[in-house]
Amino acid sequence: MTTLTAAIPSNANPAIAPTRTADRTATDYGVALLRVALGAMFLAHGLLKIMVFTLPGTAGFFASVGFPPFLAYIVAPAEVLAGIALVAGFQTRLVAALTVPILIGAATVHFGNGWVFSGKNGGWEYPVYLIILAIAQTLLGAGAFSIDSARSAKGASR
Repeated sequence: MTTLTAAIPSNANPAIAPTRTADRTATDYGVALLRVALGAMFLAHGLLKIMVFTLPGTAGFFASVGFPPFLAYIVAPAEVLAGIALVAGFQTRLVAALTVPILIGAATVHFGNGWVFSGKNGGWEYPVYLIILAIAQTLLGAGAFSIDSARSAKGASR
């Protein structure tokens, strides 16, 4: 596996030199890319429910597909908060795991519509794909450029 290492010059000022070498692998960057993309998707879908469809409109849609309307007032903010947390890499494993029930709910709406999401009323492959991505993120963690990795690096340097 290729390892990308940030070299610290031997003449670096010890007062400003990091306490640990920033070793990252291609896998760390790939996991970060997955995390940011999944987070951006949640942020976009949550904001769409709030700013375009509005919460009352989203509640009406939820009711039309058999969900209790009040869930719209939980799901939309949860998607926005999950999106922000994932993009930042904050509590990544927990947040990704907590999004799975939301995604399962979204998938159930589309099961009767067939496979292709571009079909009438959308198919189920996109929400099921997102479930798989959220589970993968839960298993993989945060990757590079995350609050989680910065916190673990800080804890390791103590």
